[in-house]
Amino acid sequence: MTSMLKDWTESHSARFQKEIMPFEHGLQDTGLFSDEALIDLLNKHPKSLLDVCTMGNSECGLFPNRMKTGDFRGVDGKVLLEAAKAGKIWINVRRGMNVHPEYKAVLDQMYGGIAEETGNKAYNANGGILISSPIAKVPYHFDKTETILWHVRGKKRMYLYPLTEKFIPDRAYEATMLSDLEDDLPYISDFDKEATIIDLTEGQALSWPLNMPHRVDNQTFCVSVTTEYSTKKSGMKNAAMIANATLRHRFGIESSYSKAGPVNRQLKSVFGRVIRKAGLAVTNDKIDMVTFKVDPDAPGYVVNVDPYQRDF
Repeated sequence: MTSMLKDWTESHSARFQKEIMPFEHGLQDTGLFSDEALIDLLNKHPKSLLDVCTMGNSECGLFPNRMKTGDFRGVDGKVLLEAAKAGKIWINVRRGMNVHPEYKAVLDQMYGGIAEETGNKAYNANGGILISSPIAKVPYHFDKTETILWHVRGKKRMYLYPLTEKFIPDRAYEATMLSDLEDDLPYISDFDKEATIIDLTEGQALSWPLNMPHRVDNQTFCVSVTTEYSTKKSGMKNAAMIANATLRHRFGIESSYSKAGPVNRQLKSVFGRVIRKAGLAVTNDKIDMVTFKVDPDAPGYVVNVDPYQRDF
């Protein structure tokens, strides 16, 4: 199997998942991320796995630039790509690297290469394709699983923040575990004073430690692949957070993952898995509301609408 990794060294293997680590890849050479290929992908991808969003108010308190869901039905892939290039549109082709055979073959090469270099054969990655406008900003958030960003086209600036209670409070982490639609964290601009800033160009990828908070500012029109995969570590932590949230909401019992010892974390993880499987975990499911439609005749391709529940 041909690897998608370039110039990977033993140092990369030693630092992988432990540090903020850029590396080189060859996705841009596959031909799968040209305008023509992306238009074809947008037209054939299942609508239920496609998100077309725009940014909310950049001054919106502790959650600036929160994404708003759009209705893209009836809009050709060529128009969606034009909207991403010209307006404030951010497109997530969820599982785009898994659903289509030609992309899945590349995903297998990506993680086959990592498995070969690191000796870890347990990867079972999901891969989404991000197509976004020059002024798109991804809000301050964290990922619940191990994540790698593979940048393919354009220039993108990543801000990554320390893994401490100041930047990712337990309560905020717990809140995201109660809803499938939520992974944003409260953010203030002073956080940037302690951020690690990485500028990504075509053919560069970036990995970082599990759950590290980050946000993204595009510098140009961008195309990237984001891949995620669960590990024993991420599964245990997420289950413990669900347990803590349930104990607090149902019984008023306060418990902190950050301050807990290994035995406490292990017990909470087991408890979290049991109550989740039994359907007893507290939830805060949010409804995905559409607030705009994509319109090729509108400024920025965005027309606001009265909110309605997404059912496509």
